[in-house]
Amino acid sequence: MLAFIPERQHQILEKGRDTYEMECAKPSTAGSVSQRSCVFCGSRVVLYPIADALHLVHGPIGCAAYTWDIRGSMSQGAQLHRLSFSTDLQENEVIHGGEKKLYKALTELIKQYQPNAAFVYCTCIVGLIGDDVEAVCKRVEKEQKIRVIPVHSEGFKGTKKDGYRAACEALFELVDSPQADYLTSAIHSSPPPTINILGEFNLAGETLMIKDYYRRMGVKVAVCFTGDCKIADIEKARTASLNVVQCSGSMTSLAKIMQEKFGTPFKRVSYFGIEDMSKALYDVAEHFKSKEMLQRTQNLVKKEVSVLLPKLTRYRRDLEGRKAAIYVGGPFKAFSLIKALRHLGMETVVVGSQTGTKEDYELLKEITQEGTILCDDSNPLELSRFVLEKGADLLIGGVKERPIAYKMGIGFCDHNHERKIALAGFEGMLNFAKEVHCTVMSPVWKFSPARRQYFAEPPI
Repeated sequence: MLAFIPERQHQILEKGRDTYEMECAKPSTAGSVSQRSCVFCGSRVVLYPIADALHLVHGPIGCAAYTWDIRGSMSQGAQLHRLSFSTDLQENEVIHGGEKKLYKALTELIKQYQPNAAFVYCTCIVGLIGDDVEAVCKRVEKEQKIRVIPVHSEGFKGTKKDGYRAACEALFELVDSPQADYLTSAIHSSPPPTINILGEFNLAGETLMIKDYYRRMGVKVAVCFTGDCKIADIEKARTASLNVVQCSGSMTSLAKIMQEKFGTPFKRVSYFGIEDMSKALYDVAEHFKSKEMLQRTQNLVKKEVSVLLPKLTRYRRDLEGRKAAIYVGGPFKAFSLIKALRHLGMETVVVGSQTGTKEDYELLKEITQEGTILCDDSNPLELSRFVLEKGADLLIGGVKERPIAYKMGIGFCDHNHERKIALAGFEGMLNFAKEVHCTVMSPVWKFSPARRQYFAEPPI
């Protein structure tokens, strides 16, 4: 019997049993201890990989500590993003305001580190005390002659998804800058096929891998938002004729803004798993309507898959019939993971996300088997109960889900933004298979008290 807080009843559904439409995109239920992050964290994970910008958190020190080095994003060259700066608001600023402290911090940091732009993140306390962050940013921008952009990510104003939107609005300030106008007007009348990649953050160097695929197809990548990204790169975004959105939850709003303002079309893709990685490449080739590009894409996919499939066979032999639970930030990743697990002979018995829409959950219902539990904005107690009741051998999630898996005595695969192993692309699929096999087949799980409580025989 499924256990959950009564107010969350319609955010949890078992396929084949429940017939109601799932509710989602709601504020987290009080007392749920949601796995979601706050608005500020949502904006931080999107903007963090911009390597030559100053990232200043205007708020208590805990906010900066919580999000320091929050992504496994690699950068060629500049490394300023790896430092974490905070105005460290204390009781005095809470009472009298923190604008003077913000101005002083910005001025000193810009002079010392010479960034190419600065982002100022507004946290919960800033929204409550009413600091005029916009005015301070404009003043410093005028004095220091660099872009200083406020990120309106006050935590109490919504969910992690609202943080994504705040980050996209901040990015658009650079996309729509006078420098971007100049670069766009300087494009040759017949530019090479050019795209932007939105929602790819160069975790473990994945951006370089994806760019190489497109290069082999004959496609130029103007900007990757925001993996291995610099301020000057962002200003080139309008030179692209197509936006490819990899992480739909975090970057679709920027794609929609650019479509509305500049007429740039966009396609949603995923770079995880064999089918979705291949489809992402074919979708771009079909957009440009080039027979030569399509042929190059076919050759690329054929070559990569022919090398990959035989290597997956040995892992599938051991994993056939095993069960997995998935809980990730964006549902588009969950679609790909379900397909990738099937290549390994595994079925998904629990799947959920932090930012899914009704359309996303309808699609998840279509591609999962009877009895699969779908959950929106879950919490530790729910996930623990669901993975045990459904007999999952593996939980795929992020840093918050890791202890849940280990306490329940099942394998864990980190598929979140802190990871250091590349899981995107064809090479990433092989890494994913190795990691899943290693953790699921570990003999340590047979000693788990939690597993013995639910199963007469040890799972391994």
